[in-house]
Formats: sequence, structure tokens, C-alpha cells
Amino acid sequence: MTADQIETMIANGLPCDHVHVEGDGRHWYATVVTTAFEGLRPIQRHQKVYATLGDKMANDEVHALSMKTFTPAEWKTQA
Repeated sequence: MTADQIETMIANGLPCDHVHVEGDGRHWYATVVTTAFEGLRPIQRHQKVYATLGDKMANDEVHALSMKTFTPAEWKTQA
């Protein structure tokens, strides 16, 4: 898997305002911004992102994914 492939999968599964993935081929770091996170706790947000990757997590194609998840309003305060 590449960072671009993971970004595409996340963007296809969630209505993202912003998604960025980087990593070394096994360990990945993602920043995801979407209105779909509104009202959700962090674990629920992560579960939504994991769901977009489907069996890629279970098959160990994406070994580790660390995430920062934001709503658009939260993202605006990060600058």
C-alpha cells in the first residue's frame, strides 16, 4: 500500500474536507477532516476511518495507522 492509495480509500469512504497520509510502508500517520466526525468520540472517529480501509487492516496490508481526526470547525483552530 502507498500513502496515496490509503488517502484515496479514506476519501472514497468519508466525505473528507482534508485527508493526508504519510508513512514508511508499514506504519502510517493520517490526518482526516470530515463533518462525519461531528458528535463522535475519538474511538468512534477512528472506527469510521478503519471501516474505509476494510480488509486492508485485517490482512495486515496496513500494519499500523495513527490518526488525528477533526471536524472542519476543529481543523480551523489547528492553524
